[in-house]
Amino acid sequence: MKTVLLASTLMLAVAGSALAADVVAHEPAPAEAPAGFVWTGGYVGLHGGYAWLNGTVDVATAERPFDIDGFDNGLLGVHAGYNWQLGGGFVGGIEVDLSHAWTKRDLVVRVSVPDFPPMDIPVEAGTNWQGSARLRAGYAMDRTLLFATGGVGFANTYVKMQAYDESKTFLGWTVGAGIEHAFTDNWIGRLEYRYADFGSETFPGDIKIGLNEHTVRAGISYKF
Repeated sequence: MKTVLLASTLMLAVAGSALAADVVAHEPAPAEAPAGFVWTGGYVGLHGGYAWLNGTVDVATAERPFDIDGFDNGLLGVHAGYNWQLGGGFVGGIEVDLSHAWTKRDLVVRVSVPDFPPMDIPVEAGTNWQGSARLRAGYAMDRTLLFATGGVGFANTYVKMQAYDESKTFLGWTVGAGIEHAFTDNWIGRLEYRYADFGSETFPGDIKIGLNEHTVRAGISYKF
């Protein structure tokens, strides 16, 4: 009888050990830690800011070109782009933007004509809209992205005075840098500085105007 009891005890012990081993072997693997934010994807957004626009005017009848500044005002626009997260934290992308600008100024131009006294003529000049198409490159620290950007910049500029109303689209270049932060997986805020040299255009009357601009912009984007 003792032999039977001892054999039964040994069998139960072996079966219990096997069951415990089986339970340990089939335990689910621990869940993986969530991955960091991924910048790859398209986005659209709104931005606003302030622009400091400066002009250089070269008139055929003048002795030398002269500078006109003070075309400072706000801008409001839209942007869209696509980012690719490369190896590590490096991020590349493309972006386009279009903004309405209130950069204009009222001037008084003194015109001298032979055999007539000098005349002061009121002139309104400024930009209606501006935009760019740019490449972007940066480094992401999880949800925060530091970036540089550069590409083509353009602006539509007008000059109005008595019996004179002309506009031209200027084409040049722009460079800048900024910071973005993803507050959620879809909503991204940004702060950016850009410099633009829009080149020069010649208006009727042999008036050559060159434009350059500094801007500071803040915006919000929705990432798809």
